[in-house]
Amino acid sequence: MSHNTFGHLFRVTTWGESHGPAIGAIVDGCPPGIALDESDIQGYLDRRRPGQSRFTTQRQEADAVKILSGVFNDASGKQVTTGTPIALEIQNTDQRSKDYGEIKDKYRPGHADFTYDAKYGIRDYRGGGRSSARETASRVAAGAVARKVLDGVKIRGALIQVGPHAIDRVNWNWDDVDTNPFFSPDKKAAEHWAHYLDKVRKAGSSVGAIIEVVAEGIPAGWGAPLYAKLDQDLASAMMSINAVKGVEIGSGMASAALTGEENADEIRIGNDGRPVFLSNNAGGILGGISTGQPIVCRFAVKPTSSILAPRRTIDAQGHETEIVTKGRHDPCVGIRAVPVGEAMMAIVLADHFLRHRGQTGR
Repeated sequence: MSHNTFGHLFRVTTWGESHGPAIGAIVDGCPPGIALDESDIQGYLDRRRPGQSRFTTQRQEADAVKILSGVFNDASGKQVTTGTPIALEIQNTDQRSKDYGEIKDKYRPGHADFTYDAKYGIRDYRGGGRSSARETASRVAAGAVARKVLDGVKIRGALIQVGPHAIDRVNWNWDDVDTNPFFSPDKKAAEHWAHYLDKVRKAGSSVGAIIEVVAEGIPAGWGAPLYAKLDQDLASAMMSINAVKGVEIGSGMASAALTGEENADEIRIGNDGRPVFLSNNAGGILGGISTGQPIVCRFAVKPTSSILAPRRTIDAQGHETEIVTKGRHDPCVGIRAVPVGEAMMAIVLADHFLRHRGQTGR
């Protein structure tokens, strides 16, 4: 299997399977001299970790990260990056492969079972193997390293819709995001989602979600026209996350309903002599290059495909059959996608920061 690497100057390669002994990432291109130890990474992994509420899978993983290479003590004794590849390892400790024994020859609708078999002639049926959302823990760990490269940049994500139920943006409060199990910036919406997802979970079903990720502190000038657009790479990064089926930047799809007058982000000069945009329909990116405004990206996550309701399918021998997917699954996998989206935003921005510095010297 090829194509396990993302990025150009800041490159991330993930490895491992859902039910293998471990998963992890190799981060290549991180500049030397940046303070880094496991505690800089663990907090982000803890936010993504499964089993923290009844609204996510009950698989119990510590997700404890270990740095295997790429750091050393500087003259003051502080552990810093050396500029060599940083190897990160996360042990799998709570696999239950027996949960998948009954369906090992059946293709789960909505999963990558059929396509993996069609491409490779072999698939790991234990939780999806390489196609499992378990792989995203590696991305979160790598994203934590990327954040260390991005001095002065703030990256935050929030869940803004569960199923058909969206937040009220009037109630948006970033301080509320880490005070509820949904990463919701709207406390009232979180309360409603709790009742809604209880019903979904008890029915053995699942629903989708929409996540919004915002990066602040990005100067104007990052990105490049045509084939290295910042929004192009962000779209690619978010689409690479498991179960993501749609990505938009700024006003996104809604911009199609706007007039030219409404959509154009008008510009004035601020008191400090710098440009001030009067709106941000562009999501902080014009012509593939950052404007200095907050970069805003949203992505849609489909419902978890592993559900208890019987679904029609076929098996590896070509027989028509039905399937019920038992085990521990998220009624809304989009909840834990919030820290994953933040990580992919960080990885893209770290890569573009290094590319910008390499081309312009600043």
